[in-house]
Amino acid sequence: MPIDFNLLPDPEPSSLVGFSRNRLVRDAENRDEETLGKAMADPATRYYLFSGNRVILSKTDQVRVLFSNTEAEQLGPRFDDAILLGIGEDGPQVALPLEDIWEEAREPWDIYDLRSLLYSGSVGEEDAGAIAQAGSMLHWNAMNRHCGRCGSPTESRIGGYRRDCPACDAKFFPRTDPVVIMLTVSGDKCLMGRSPHFPEGWYSTLAGFVEPGETMEDAMRRETFEESGIRVGRVAYHASQPWPFPHSLMLGLYGEATSDEINMDESELEDCRWFTRDEVLLMLRQEHPDGFICPPNRAISSALIAHWSTGA
Repeated sequence: MPIDFNLLPDPEPSSLVGFSRNRLVRDAENRDEETLGKAMADPATRYYLFSGNRVILSKTDQVRVLFSNTEAEQLGPRFDDAILLGIGEDGPQVALPLEDIWEEAREPWDIYDLRSLLYSGSVGEEDAGAIAQAGSMLHWNAMNRHCGRCGSPTESRIGGYRRDCPACDAKFFPRTDPVVIMLTVSGDKCLMGRSPHFPEGWYSTLAGFVEPGETMEDAMRRETFEESGIRVGRVAYHASQPWPFPHSLMLGLYGEATSDEINMDESELEDCRWFTRDEVLLMLRQEHPDGFICPPNRAISSALIAHWSTGA
């Protein structure tokens, strides 16, 4: 059957969520043992600086998140743990962790965890996407410093995109964990829940990890049933979102409910209920009489909810 690409939405829904507009040229097929060293010797190279899982911003003039080698050296960088992210319009861009873990901001610097950075709008969309890539890669390297086969220390290779064990010759590559995040609908109502850690009044889509040997459609059906007791039939894909907590890919889906009675898993959810389209529109405007609200608009959960309720 021919594919009519003219039927696809424009703009692509995945381009409208946070962390999605990373425009770096990764040049993955040409990464080798020389590429990182060449990039760090290039005076045009700029660095995203990380203190633990938080990124450093400059407040000296306009807010800045990319720094020169000279600026990076002032803050105690761990150059041996640098990750080559790719090539931007002005040159290579590198993720660089610092020796010191900052407990609070230091003048003239500021620090953001990645979730706060997403919702704050403090940096542009392309920087946010590159920072998400950087955060995931730095975490993966930090968590794989020893071989899973023999326990020996591993070594970073090809710009940080592989770790090798010199003792047993095992090679390890970065992982991405697929997660289904889904809005189940039935006529003019949708299913949302709230976890105990959500802010007051916040209801959102359900979500869960895809298990080995499972399609994303079946993962949605399983997770929805496990958390809410609702059965799902047909499934439609909407959009995806890089989610650096620490290295997930959120797969945004809609599901058609084939049952109606909720049987909530209380170990997962604090509440789960059906909301009408009119109720959801009030929640999006923060005008619901019970104070119910939806997630912020940079999250794919918000995109799923808004698209279903408004068509936007």
